[in-house]
Amino acid sequence: MGKPTGFMEFGREPAHVRPPLERVKDWGETHPGYEEATLRDQGARCMDCGIPYCHSGELVNGLAMGCPIHNLIPEWNDLVYRGQWREAIIRLHKTNNFPEFTGRVCPAPCEGSCTLGISQPPVTIKMIENEIIERAFLEGWVVPEPPLSRTGMKAAVVGSGPAGLAAAAQLNRAGHAVTVFERDDRVGGLLMYGIPNMKLDKSVIDRRVKLLEAEGIDFVTGTAVGLDIAAEKLVKEYDAVVLAIGSTVPRDLKVEGRELAGVHFAMEFLVANTRALLGGPATPVSAAGRDVVVIGGGDTGTDCVGTAIRQGAKSVVQLEILPRPPETRTADNPWPQWPKVYKVDYGQEEAAAMWGADPRRYLVNTRRLVGDGGGHVKAIETVEIEWVHAPGGRLEMNECAGTEGSLPADLVLIAMGFTGPAPELPAAFGCKLDHRGNIVHDDDFMTTTPGVFAAGDCARGQSLVVWAINEGRLAARAVDKFLMFGESVLPDY
Repeated sequence: MGKPTGFMEFGREPAHVRPPLERVKDWGETHPGYEEATLRDQGARCMDCGIPYCHSGELVNGLAMGCPIHNLIPEWNDLVYRGQWREAIIRLHKTNNFPEFTGRVCPAPCEGSCTLGISQPPVTIKMIENEIIERAFLEGWVVPEPPLSRTGMKAAVVGSGPAGLAAAAQLNRAGHAVTVFERDDRVGGLLMYGIPNMKLDKSVIDRRVKLLEAEGIDFVTGTAVGLDIAAEKLVKEYDAVVLAIGSTVPRDLKVEGRELAGVHFAMEFLVANTRALLGGPATPVSAAGRDVVVIGGGDTGTDCVGTAIRQGAKSVVQLEILPRPPETRTADNPWPQWPKVYKVDYGQEEAAAMWGADPRRYLVNTRRLVGDGGGHVKAIETVEIEWVHAPGGRLEMNECAGTEGSLPADLVLIAMGFTGPAPELPAAFGCKLDHRGNIVHDDDFMTTTPGVFAAGDCARGQSLVVWAINEGRLAARAVDKFLMFGESVLPDY
């Protein structure tokens, strides 16, 4: 695929990003586009590697290997190299309902499994994917494609995040009448309110939702299933129900001072900010002029850093309980696994531009939150830690004596991940939860309640947007088989 000698002739094009000190002044996306000649050269780097692990979509020792939705990456790289853009979007849409989402927010496990990445920088798969879909929209190639006929069956999808939207799109494609219920005022779930605008402009979501509506999907917003409409009503009125409600219960910080004002979960902060940007009520959580400490080193923590900077934070520090990743792969993290190496994301790059250093501090644990005497947080007491192997091989955290410290903090954001879906809704449908709080389902995505299915983070646990799309697609196929007596017109990936 691609030009046989392309990987020897062309180097990887560095990411095109707006300068950090420019982009922190607004909420626009950080990545400008690419020239067509550059894109064709980048597509040419895709090797005829024999076994393209980039689209394998497997888990190896708990780490992703390749694209979970099995994108036909070598095929559309080759088509871009040859300038066949319309054929490229056809190939891309065969496996991915929303490449404009993954092309922006996916961490690209495909690139971590690129064969070229063994000895050279991998192919710029994510960038090419996004450019294909944006060109397709620009040329008018992405148009509503309603089903030619209807089955007479009705399906309800609860939740309009990536899993819910993917399930709805596929079920509608199969000819079923689909209604999506969303508790918020806008469609998109995590995509709309959980991911900041500079990573995913909300007009991109609205553009796709309008297409889905034109294809026949009904969206009901501002409606919380279990409160505004009974679960029993959905089960009675629809032939199948898909729960795609995400993993929304945040992992809390259980330390002294947690009750102080100025301490918030990351999603409180991020959601309020996006609501304000979209014309909602002014954000009640502002970083303007504050010393901000973000506890947690994942993508959500990075989003908090970038958002706090744009709001005008006085300083930003990000605490991470794990060690700093190595610069290159270690022996226990071989290709084609996702590389667990040191990376600088957009938020850290912006903080470094503002204050001269990466804001992350590794192997630091929070001991206590200190108040100002008036009920508001003013500082964090910390201690450095080390991870040691306990008997049996289990890792344990030990504090390092003499490493106690304190950080000024009048805004603390807890970004320590999520523990599962809010249990009330699964309970309303009679669905059992596993020991981690996730919805139990069988290999066909059906929960312990017949006719009720579950997909995405609410069932697999906190994960990536691309895994949610994958599960939404697979759940839709399972629902189609359930409704159509064991047969499905939908693909099995």
